[in-house]
Amino acid sequence: MSEEKRDYYEVLGVDKNASADEIKKAYRKLAMKYHPDRNPGNKEAEEKFKEINEAYEVLSDEDKRRNYDQFGHAGVDGQGFGGFGGGSGFGGFDDIFSDLFGGSFGGFGGFGGGSASGGQRSRPTRGADLRINLRLSFKDAIFGTEKKIKIKRKETCTVCGGTGAQKGSHPRTCDKCGGSGQVTMRRQTAFGMMAQTVVCDKCHGEGQIIDNPCTHCHGSGLEEKERTIKITIPAGVDNDSVLPLRGQGNAGTNGGASGDILVYINVEADPIFKRRGDDIYIELPISFMQAALGDTIEVPTVDGKVKMKIPEGTQTGKEFRMRGKGVKNVNGYGRGDQYVSIRVETPQKLTRKQKDLMRKFGESLTKKNHQKGASFWDRVRGAL
Repeated sequence: MSEEKRDYYEVLGVDKNASADEIKKAYRKLAMKYHPDRNPGNKEAEEKFKEINEAYEVLSDEDKRRNYDQFGHAGVDGQGFGGFGGGSGFGGFDDIFSDLFGGSFGGFGGFGGGSASGGQRSRPTRGADLRINLRLSFKDAIFGTEKKIKIKRKETCTVCGGTGAQKGSHPRTCDKCGGSGQVTMRRQTAFGMMAQTVVCDKCHGEGQIIDNPCTHCHGSGLEEKERTIKITIPAGVDNDSVLPLRGQGNAGTNGGASGDILVYINVEADPIFKRRGDDIYIELPISFMQAALGDTIEVPTVDGKVKMKIPEGTQTGKEFRMRGKGVKNVNGYGRGDQYVSIRVETPQKLTRKQKDLMRKFGESLTKKNHQKGASFWDRVRGAL
């Protein structure tokens, strides 16, 4: 009998090295395609559905899959698929059927009691978060600052105190769902009695019915208010930093906690300084004479100008490191550095006299004065 069965991997259409997620994904797709409720009266679909369930029952279990890989069907005969009315239960199958029918299932043919869980109104619900985009200057992001912004958020209604009912009245428990917000529907299928839990259509999942809604909040228990809040920006924030303001978002319901305000930071570009993490980079132009003879120059930093020595013979692209002149780490772990990249500027618009002097100066130079250039041309001549 086991010889008549198709290979379980072939049944699900997956490779023998497929991961657990790939097996589950393949099963989910096939189960939705061949489920009897989607193919009423189709015996072939029913048989295929049983076959893919049997395959999944084995391949989704590590021990059974190991036995199957080693011994084939003989390694799992008698411990495979238990059937809808058998004793094996469904474990990981419930979420698949949830996708098929849009609700949760209390049991199949005697599995579970089908009782509804607590409703929405009957339990505290956390308020929604608010998202704010905040644009900062380059220096405000580096040194930190304080900002005041206006927001609109939902707060507990000041008239009804959050009950949603007119003052002097109270919500009553829904008589259809008993306050759970959910009801259980049962129907007979080819595999036994199926119990499906759905949202109560009378109270719309609230668990309570308000006969006299508050005229101020229209029964929601919340009202919108405009507030001005102060935001403390820590030093070192950068693009895409997110600052959470705990408990400053929309109010919760039924005693639930308020949500948060999530402040998303966007930092303006600076014309001089470029930032990478906690380090700052600048390109500094110097004259031909400064590069050749060396000099002490003033370098701009975020703290102001700082003196830096340029050694003689400095070339374009030479990079100098200024320790501790970068950005303070937003988590308090020290401060970054500033890197200064040198760009030697070639003199322009020379007078006749300046050109003559430059020619005489150039004629006085030897290979020693251009070591890097000389070695380059020596390599070129050697290559040719």
